[in-house]
Amino acid sequence: MDLPLVEVPGGRVEYEDVPGDRALAPLLFLHEGLGSVRLWRRFHHRLAAATGRRAVAFSRLGHGGSDLPPGKRTPRYMHDEATEVVPAVRAALGLDGVVLVGHSDGGSIALLHAGTAAVEGVVVLAPHVFVEEAGLRGIEQARRDYVDGDLRSRMARYHRDPDVTFWNWNDGWLDGAFRDWDIRPELAGITCPVLGVQGTADPYGTVVHVEAVRDRAAGPVTLEVLDCGHAPHLERPGETDAAVKEFLRSLE
Repeated sequence: MDLPLVEVPGGRVEYEDVPGDRALAPLLFLHEGLGSVRLWRRFHHRLAAATGRRAVAFSRLGHGGSDLPPGKRTPRYMHDEATEVVPAVRAALGLDGVVLVGHSDGGSIALLHAGTAAVEGVVVLAPHVFVEEAGLRGIEQARRDYVDGDLRSRMARYHRDPDVTFWNWNDGWLDGAFRDWDIRPELAGITCPVLGVQGTADPYGTVVHVEAVRDRAAGPVTLEVLDCGHAPHLERPGETDAAVKEFLRSLE
C-alpha cells in the first residue's frame, strides 16, 4: 500500500503515523543509510504498542517511496537533514515535543537535530559521530555486495530507485571529501537524555561512537552494549525493546 506524503525541502517524503496517547511525547523514527519506513520491520509499531506513544516513521528523500533527491549529496547531508528536513516533518505532523529514535545515519541526524532543537529525548542505535576506518571497510564490502551480489535485488523490493538509494549513501561515505566529517564537537549542544545502543560485532562502527556521545553530550547518557551487529532492534529485539522502554519510562 502507498503511504501518505508530506512536503519537505527538496520534495515529498512518505510516512507512517501510528496513533498513541497525546499526553506522551511522540516518537519520530529516523532510518539508516539504506533504510525506509518498511525496513524498520515494524519496530515503530512494536514500541508504539509497548509504550502507548504515537510513533511516526518517514523515508528520507531517495528512500522507499519518497521522491528522489534534487541533487547529489554533499558531506553535510546529515546536517541538512537535521536542520531542514526533520523540522519540516515535525511542523507538518504536529510533533512539537518529541523523542527521536535514530538508527545509523539516522542516529547521527537525530544527534545533530537534538543539538540545535528542543526534543524530549534521543534514542540512537549504532550511530556515527566521525569517520572510522573500520566502518569504511564495511561500506566497501557493501559496494561489492551491491555490484557482485544480491544486495541490489533485495533493495529493489523496498526503494523506488535502488541505484539512487545505494550510490547516494555509498559514494557519499567513500568520497575523500567525507573523511573529515566529525560531529563530536557538536554533541555538547545536546542537553536532553540520550540512550545509546551499540552492537559489539557491528561492521560499520565500534563502541567508540556511543562512548563519544556519553563523554561529550551535556545531558545524561545511558549506554546499552549488546552482542550483535549493526541492527540491535532486529538482531536483539528483546533487549533493545526493554532498554528503550525503560528509557522512555524514565522520561515520564
